[in-house]
Amino acid sequence: MLTKAPRGTKDLFGDEMNAWLEMEKIIRDLCKDFGYGEIRTPVFEHTELFQRGVGETTDIVQKEMYTFQDKKGRSITLKPEGTAGAVRAYLEQKLYAGIQPTRLYYITPAFRYEKPQAGRMRQFHQFGIELLGSDSPTADAEVITVAYELLKRVGISKVKLHINSLGGPECRKKYNEKLKEYLKDNLDHLCETCRDRFERNPLRILDCKTESCKKIVSDAPTVLDVLGDECRAHFEKVKALLDEMGIPYIIDPGIVRGLDYYTKTVFEFISTDIGAQGTICGGGRYNNLVEELGGQPTPAVGFAVGLERLLLVIEAENGKKTYPVTKDIFIGSIGDAALLKAHSLIYQLRQAGVTAEGDHFNKSVKAQMKYADKIGAKYSMIIGDDEINNGKAILKNMETKEEREVHLDELVTTMKSIL
Repeated sequence: MLTKAPRGTKDLFGDEMNAWLEMEKIIRDLCKDFGYGEIRTPVFEHTELFQRGVGETTDIVQKEMYTFQDKKGRSITLKPEGTAGAVRAYLEQKLYAGIQPTRLYYITPAFRYEKPQAGRMRQFHQFGIELLGSDSPTADAEVITVAYELLKRVGISKVKLHINSLGGPECRKKYNEKLKEYLKDNLDHLCETCRDRFERNPLRILDCKTESCKKIVSDAPTVLDVLGDECRAHFEKVKALLDEMGIPYIIDPGIVRGLDYYTKTVFEFISTDIGAQGTICGGGRYNNLVEELGGQPTPAVGFAVGLERLLLVIEAENGKKTYPVTKDIFIGSIGDAALLKAHSLIYQLRQAGVTAEGDHFNKSVKAQMKYADKIGAKYSMIIGDDEINNGKAILKNMETKEEREVHLDELVTTMKSIL
């Protein structure tokens, strides 16, 4: 057991690690372009934050959270998603006192106890953004454009944007009554969890993954049927903005999202390139969450992407990418004095931003050159007593086999000019 990672977790290294780093660079560049600043919140928070923020009737809170008591008996939970922690920080650090709207992004590990499968781990990673302080439909549209642009930049095209509106509290109240009226005759056929949701939060039944429940709600009335004038106008403006920006979308009344804090606009980007239809990005507006967590009424909108799932879609559409091992130069050595000189030069080259490597195993010259080939060295050099005495050595181009004599004290300058 000591040499086996816990179920639902994995190690990242090699080509997979390089793919992650490349994706994270794209994300950070994207957020810089759109004006979002990074925030890093704790991996664990007080359990109540997620109970109040995510919602007690959600699958996450009811079934999936990693919750424990610390040594003082306080209930602590490993974060199952990023928004609640970001909003808690927005309040605690008084970010609302700065220039508004507040634009935040995070790349964070998150934890949910569920059955591991492709693209769904117990320790997984999320990229998310939050735009707090504006109730304008332009904010909704901006957040959607960030997600849309992300998918373009990572090379994903086989994905469709689905949008819906959940309306505000009055719309939700009317819809819950209409939905309960529709469901009451089928109450005995709902799963146990959904029977509990029937009174507490019937909207959550629409998000149930149980086949029997999915079948029952397939013909249920939609929230769009009961939107008030203000909520309908908001949704129409979001659609008009997306039309003007040239971003295609599908109106999907079935999009309700799995968290209780959503209001008005909700959306998902859905791919068919990872087996069964899968949501790779989802989000929406959550105008009540800041107040629910103890702040002043503050409109907000955001989204989150599961990075493991995102990588699956990238690979499905573009193929698995390899990252060949390469070094700029390998410096081999013969003898103790040459070993010292070689590693001194290697350090100087590394200080100058040149990727250099040498021998650590006292190998023969032939074995050292084989190693230089294995690590993809572009150039090589072997130093012995003669090279030290003359202050010169032969620099070899490993691809063309071309050789040139180089002064050792000018090696750094020479390599910088060549590269």
